[in-house]
Amino acid sequence: MNATASEMLLVNEPPPPPPPAEPVAADPVPAGIETVGRITVDQPRMTSRNVSVMYGDKMGIEDVNLDIGKNEVLAMIGPSGCGKSTFLRCLNRMNDTVDVCRVTGTIRLDGEDVHDPRLDVVQLRARVGMVFQKPNPFPKSIYDNVAYGPRIHGLAEGRRETDAIVQRSLEKAGLWNEVRDRLEQPGTGLSGGQQQRLCIARAIAVSPEVILMDEPCSALDPIATARIEELIDELRENYTIVIVTHSMQQAARVSQRTAYFHLGRLIEVGETSQIFTNPRHDLTEDYITGRFG
Repeated sequence: MNATASEMLLVNEPPPPPPPAEPVAADPVPAGIETVGRITVDQPRMTSRNVSVMYGDKMGIEDVNLDIGKNEVLAMIGPSGCGKSTFLRCLNRMNDTVDVCRVTGTIRLDGEDVHDPRLDVVQLRARVGMVFQKPNPFPKSIYDNVAYGPRIHGLAEGRRETDAIVQRSLEKAGLWNEVRDRLEQPGTGLSGGQQQRLCIARAIAVSPEVILMDEPCSALDPIATARIEELIDELRENYTIVIVTHSMQQAARVSQRTAYFHLGRLIEVGETSQIFTNPRHDLTEDYITGRFG
């Protein structure tokens, strides 16, 4: 399959999301509300300031300010349509693929503005990888799924280096021992949980700094979900991870910090243990305790 680097980024990706649906909410968010909790961290990998997203004349998120720390897992929670996935897609400019979408504000990766016109968006998406809700392996072999990114980005010279990257990536994704004897078989022939780990291996094969995960376990059974959660904890040693999840239990298990979104606004952010045991904002408490959502 012949493709340019920019084309690769769109192969088999889910279509852009529609404008967010109206969530079931307890109370409207007052205009001009400030986020509760500390939005900054001591060692930020990414920072966002005054980030807003409009889908035509419909607001997706408004005035989000949030740091994402190095080697941490940040969980983003909230009711459907609250803006958490919209914000996630801002971090590697996936919203650029939505014609009616307009993003304002500043997002920085290691201090570099991700919207700087001199920044190659292909390289940005290599540095900030994405794992989608539904596993989406390329229609290629297991080997070629993982090797595709390094080949496009020129990260490997020859078969030996490519082999090493493929093995290392599959090992980090906890998949190597399961597929080492069938690397030439189609990636689409794996189970759902294995396909998702293959997609994670594909993402880390290009040595990203950040991995974005948009509900990566929603289509998986409990056993596969547990394996992905174990993997997230292992990957945190080398990567910054941002995960969108509808499961508060999952957020509590895998993350160090949690951000709660409501009606397009970031309501509260803090240490995960604090968010789930002693939320400071009434809207956060209402969601955590099941009053709405």
